[in-house]
Amino acid sequence: MSRYITKKKEEIGLSPYALVFRGEKKTEQIVLRAMDFNLEDVTEQEVKSAEELNALKKSKNLTWLNVDGLDNVDLMENMAKVFNIEHNILSDVMNPDARPKVQELETGIFASIKMLKYNEKSDSLSAENLSLIFVDNLLISFQEQPDLVFEPIRERIRKHKNKIRKSGSDYLAFALLDVVVDNYIYVIGLLGERIENLEDEMTSDPKKEILESINAYKRELNFLRKHIKPAKEMIQNLVKLESEFIHEENYIHFRELHNNINEASELSDSYREILYDQLNIYHSSMSTKLNDIMRILTVFSVIFIPLTFIVGVYGTNFENLPELHWRHGYFIMWGVCC
Repeated sequence: MSRYITKKKEEIGLSPYALVFRGEKKTEQIVLRAMDFNLEDVTEQEVKSAEELNALKKSKNLTWLNVDGLDNVDLMENMAKVFNIEHNILSDVMNPDARPKVQELETGIFASIKMLKYNEKSDSLSAENLSLIFVDNLLISFQEQPDLVFEPIRERIRKHKNKIRKSGSDYLAFALLDVVVDNYIYVIGLLGERIENLEDEMTSDPKKEILESINAYKRELNFLRKHIKPAKEMIQNLVKLESEFIHEENYIHFRELHNNINEASELSDSYREILYDQLNIYHSSMSTKLNDIMRILTVFSVIFIPLTFIVGVYGTNFENLPELHWRHGYFIMWGVCC
């Protein structure tokens, strides 16, 4: 399946308010995990009913509700009713291929971004959509499938009575986005290390396999840039957003997040330029190698073409070839050749 073409024919003409799953199903069972906490206590549970959703809404603590799986329309309908979420927002949530965006709502803020994952077994990159809806004391995160990427955040909530427990849902949203952006830099670093190693191989022995590697890394880097550029735009808009749902003291963290996404974007641009330079170096090296071969062939041609001419002349079958009757003709021919 193409990693770039995302619009399906059956999606054309759908209402933006239609709760229709527009992606590829990645989980068999949708799981709702809730963390309800304050500075002193942390409660974790798996939510399995509408009544439990209502209880979370009424909680006076800070609540993080994570939804793994996006294809259950009935669940989305229930969440729209319980948390008063607009249908056009949940429609974006159920479209994993939607462009990252940020939007201020009457009750909170909606933001979406792409998470990048590196699969060591297949040595390939993939992207998954992450959507966040946060209000004063509630954050809802939507993922396409279960993942341990946010487990460090959960551990911080469990073990430390610090800023993350008392700074509101906007700071918790920053913490999740920070993990996503840090993962961008990590993935670019993995790819960049391989790109830099190509240069050593290229100078020692420019083989055809190196050209294949360069083209493969260009495809992966373009895939990265496809998701990093819109994410940068989304975070930039989030920083500029003047909203009551983002506390003044937390804007500094979102500005830091903006700096990090700029770093990721600049790294991807740098490695893209390096790849183009390496491609030019490869072609130059191959051209130089070809010129060396042609130089050697030219030397041999200069030596052997006259000899071939002489041998060709005296290898003819004419009866009247005067030199054949010379007493010293054979030695004269060798003298001319040498």
